[in-house]
Amino acid sequence: MACGPSPTPEGYRVTPTEPLLARGPAAPGAVRPPLPVKMVIAGGFGVGKTTAVGAISEIEPLTTEASITEVAAGVDDLTHTPRKTTTTVAMDFGCLTIDPTLKLYLFGTPGQERFGFMWDDIVEGAVGGLVIVDTRRLDDCYAAVDYFEHKGIPFAVAVNAFDGRVEHTLEEVRWALDVSDGVPVVVFDARERGSVRDALLVVLELALARTER
Repeated sequence: MACGPSPTPEGYRVTPTEPLLARGPAAPGAVRPPLPVKMVIAGGFGVGKTTAVGAISEIEPLTTEASITEVAAGVDDLTHTPRKTTTTVAMDFGCLTIDPTLKLYLFGTPGQERFGFMWDDIVEGAVGGLVIVDTRRLDDCYAAVDYFEHKGIPFAVAVNAFDGRVEHTLEEVRWALDVSDGVPVVVFDARERGSVRDALLVVLELALARTER
């Protein structure tokens, strides 16, 4: 059932970050650098992971894009992304300073199953993950959802509003993915910096809540 885009999440604040990684007191008069926090952006092929990292990163993002060959095109479904000519073959990397106390380091995973062997190395040390979903092909994100659930890593589901629309309501997406009520499901636009930031803050709040239990 088609529906208009839901508003991006609002009202999320960064709370004290020290529980994520204990640090000793700063020297008198010294300026403490932001706490580094690793976060993963995951999802299926062509859902907007590279776009999201590029939209939010305060540095020139590191990408490992390769051209989609005729052989790869026969394996990867380009039905809903006919203009896609490249694909991530290792990872994307970017960073974002949330405030003077915290800096996110973002790692985007490759979307194809044949690159799944890289996931453990990419995800190691991450406080949480953002699973990007294209509602036109929900089955492409099952592997990412299963991975984070199996590893016990906090994650949120972010429905990318392609062309300003999503094909299903958020409750329908939650039901289709069979995720618990404790997993946030939001709508965002991977092209918009503010929208990506809001989605990442949802994951950060989730991770912080986990450390405070």
